[in-house]
Amino acid sequence: MFYHGYDNYMKHAFPEDELKPLTCKPLGRDRLDPTHIAINDVLGNYSLSLVDSLTTLAVLASSSTEARRNKALHHFQSGVAALVEQYGDGTDGPAGQGLRARGFDLDSKVQVFETVIRGVGGLLSAHQFAVGDLPITGYRPPKTTIGNGSDSIQWPNGLRYNGQLLRLAEDLGNRLLPAFHTDTGIPYPRVNLRHGIPFYAESPLHRDAENGMCHRIQRRNGELTETCSAGAGSLLLEFTTLSRLTGDPRFEQLSKRAFWSIWKRKGPTGLVGAGIDAETGLWTSSYSGIGASTDSFYEYAAKAYVLFSAAPAATSVGAFPPTAISDAHGGSSQHVDDPESYYGVWKDAHAAINHHLRRGRMYIHPHYIQADLFTGAARAFWFDSLGAFFPGLLTLTGDVEEATEAHLLNTALWSRYSALPERWSTSSGSVESGLGWWGGRPEFIESTYHLYRATQDPWYLHVGEMVMRDIKRRCWTKCGWAGIQDVRTGERSDRMESYFLSETTKYLILLFEPDHPLNKLDASFVFSTEGHPLILPRVAHQQYRASTPSAKEAPNVASGGSSAQTCPPPPAHHPFSDSPVASRGDLYHAANLARLHFMPTHETLESPLIEYSADHPSVSISDVRSPSNYTYFPWTLPLELVPPNATCDKMTARPTFDITFPTHPHGILTPGSLQRVLNGILVNSISGLRLGMIQDVKVDIGGIPSSAELYRVQAINNIAMGRDEKVFVAKDTAADAVNPLDPNFTRVRDMAMVDLVIDVTPELMCSKKNTTSNLFDNSVTSTSSPDLVYSSPAHENVPHESSMMHAFNSLIEHVAALIHNDPQETTTGYLREYFPAITPTGAGAAPLPDVEDALGPDMSGSPRGGLVWHSIYVTDNNCNSRLPVSVPRDHEVLVITRGGCSFGQKLQNIPTFPPSKNSLQLVIVVSYDDAEAGLPSGWLVRPLLEKHQLTPAGLSRHRPIPMVMVGGGDKTHDVFRRAVGLGLKRRYSIQAQGVPISNLIII
Repeated sequence: MFYHGYDNYMKHAFPEDELKPLTCKPLGRDRLDPTHIAINDVLGNYSLSLVDSLTTLAVLASSSTEARRNKALHHFQSGVAALVEQYGDGTDGPAGQGLRARGFDLDSKVQVFETVIRGVGGLLSAHQFAVGDLPITGYRPPKTTIGNGSDSIQWPNGLRYNGQLLRLAEDLGNRLLPAFHTDTGIPYPRVNLRHGIPFYAESPLHRDAENGMCHRIQRRNGELTETCSAGAGSLLLEFTTLSRLTGDPRFEQLSKRAFWSIWKRKGPTGLVGAGIDAETGLWTSSYSGIGASTDSFYEYAAKAYVLFSAAPAATSVGAFPPTAISDAHGGSSQHVDDPESYYGVWKDAHAAINHHLRRGRMYIHPHYIQADLFTGAARAFWFDSLGAFFPGLLTLTGDVEEATEAHLLNTALWSRYSALPERWSTSSGSVESGLGWWGGRPEFIESTYHLYRATQDPWYLHVGEMVMRDIKRRCWTKCGWAGIQDVRTGERSDRMESYFLSETTKYLILLFEPDHPLNKLDASFVFSTEGHPLILPRVAHQQYRASTPSAKEAPNVASGGSSAQTCPPPPAHHPFSDSPVASRGDLYHAANLARLHFMPTHETLESPLIEYSADHPSVSISDVRSPSNYTYFPWTLPLELVPPNATCDKMTARPTFDITFPTHPHGILTPGSLQRVLNGILVNSISGLRLGMIQDVKVDIGGIPSSAELYRVQAINNIAMGRDEKVFVAKDTAADAVNPLDPNFTRVRDMAMVDLVIDVTPELMCSKKNTTSNLFDNSVTSTSSPDLVYSSPAHENVPHESSMMHAFNSLIEHVAALIHNDPQETTTGYLREYFPAITPTGAGAAPLPDVEDALGPDMSGSPRGGLVWHSIYVTDNNCNSRLPVSVPRDHEVLVITRGGCSFGQKLQNIPTFPPSKNSLQLVIVVSYDDAEAGLPSGWLVRPLLEKHQLTPAGLSRHRPIPMVMVGGGDKTHDVFRRAVGLGLKRRYSIQAQGVPISNLIII
């Protein structure tokens, strides 16, 4: 398969970039249309397919038979010689001038990302094969320093290899560096290999009119400065390897700065977006997924950890200041160079992906969606073929079960279409927006390879066999391998992408060559996102020395942590099958989501391969036969691997329903009815409101997840909600519409939790303004409390790309002041704070006073209304002596500290008093964190009053005193010392069919 494509490229297209396999012609840059970025971003006029194919030839040079090895090694060395002939040897002398150019001095405007992963990465990896850093069976170059021209390796074709590929890689890398001249550290998306970036007028490179690249006066020309997270943040592997091999630290430093510049701008969800402006650092697309535009950012976070762990980081020397890197990271430059920090990014990102993007088994079969970067709300429900890399990445990081589930759906889709469409909708079960092409992408077979290496399950070999046969049947042409323009019709495209030779064929070779040296290499090497193996040299360049004398061993990341020493074991075999995957109970869940059961059975299918099969013994009838059975997959799976009488697991149904409120007379849904606030949506009117409910939130009690699940609001009037977003409804708004007998929407008062509303003197707040903002967070209890509703407006860099987002952003423009955790000033000059409190349980617990609830803040964020109690007495733990009789008689609230004696003893030391509206109404106990040992920070256990309350004389107290407990320790105690008013605000929750709704809060 590889040679059919490679030989025809060299015959019909070289030295151009790619081959047109249907017309047997070369494909180069579109000089007539410079805006044709689908071609011009990738094709730089530097023999791209040859550069991208050299590493596959090196892999083939370790084939199992000697004849194949010799052929591949000959082609590899001949390919290097042909490249040097066209572009020179990378030196400044006469040998540096090639037939086409001196190095890559070409008037080609290319995409930085594609040029790095294909061009720089291909040259570097081929160089490492040439000098023996990466293994080729039977090839033993001398162990000398290559690259400075003093040492060389004599090849049979007459070429003396002395680092030509490395010098050409450095030449190409230098031509990309102007793109990194931005204030944000995020590189521009494109650069001209000869002229740099004259089209980016705002670059700092042009601010020096005397020495810069542009004239004093230059206007914007409308050049797009938008790049993507993957494009800007996925340069780490290639550029770090280039720096370590050449001694030029700029490449490593700039790529690290770009990576951290993207990561520090991640959204509140912990995800990165699809599009970002290189000049402003603002997100231009708030879509976030695992596929196009974000894929390799996550990939390189994990792989950078593996690669960088093999060799120590270099000292930061050179023209680029290390402080700029640490500024992008937000920490020290030493931390930026620590491999652990990159693995930390992957762990955080993976957790965010699973929380916001992954849909579990209750959605027929686990899969990933696209969500909003800022809210986590679902934005789209399509899978793209680039996202098929993710199971492979999960496998490398030890998450084999999650990888297996994701790969099952990809395999079912391939079984349905005999390829992967560019986009496929999980909701409609069809190709999304007509994007049905497959250009030979490698991501699916890449994941298949990694999963087979981890599990040794023969099921994956049959998946590879299916892919290989389908490619032969649908993509073969007389002059190479064509892409598929539409996977539904089989229409082909006249282009053989360079990555088909670089990646797709390479992973197929490695899948079926279990004894290949790369499959047994015990070293921290990685495959780049273009499929090029890279490894860092153990000994640093003499001008680029390591900061420590020896390299530390790379920690094993496969089991989820740097301290893990072993990979998880392969899945156990089923007793009636050699394939654990074929025996899985959810195998047909993936088939159901892919709609395989709707596919007709085809007896025959035409293939251009048939007319040539008579003259090609390597082509068998199985290569052209159509898939004939969709009841199991892949269609190449032999029946003996299918367990007899096997049954699948019951498919989990996700409970969903809608709650629709009637339209009130004279009531209409206006833009002011819904307001987006920082952590959700505030509902100001429920007239005509429709809530979409789903039961998919796991209950977490005491940090231990349970099997029970809560409902949550997933949509309001078809506006999607993120998993962490809340719906806030004022108690007065909901009071008239909530029917106590309605099982679908029942308001329930929280009997355990209550909020204390406190007015304090402002001078206290002046001295502790920086500390009290955490009091609310530090005092949450084992019963969840609502987040404060208002905060600053939605992120200023949220793109207004949809009418929904534009409407919500405009709604909050009129809000003058928004509530934070900081206290608010009342109209009387006091500042107002809110503290969560927990009520006691047991025989001695008394109900809270029957007083009117304190009001919440108004729309401007200002407190509303007065508080019922104003006489507050603050004392110690009240254990050693009785209080004066005047205290409960003349004060409405008593504040004491926890500890020293039991809660019952504290209450017994309160003298009896005649009840009145001015006498004692409430006792508040202030707890300290050390009193709640074993609980998460800030959590409280309900106080237990196991006996009836007693008077100081030991008699039963006829009117038990209500009590609550708050957290916060000394800080909270100091607030009560300055308190001038106090009130209660009861909490309410909403239940649907008796199950609490996790994200609907009554305020």
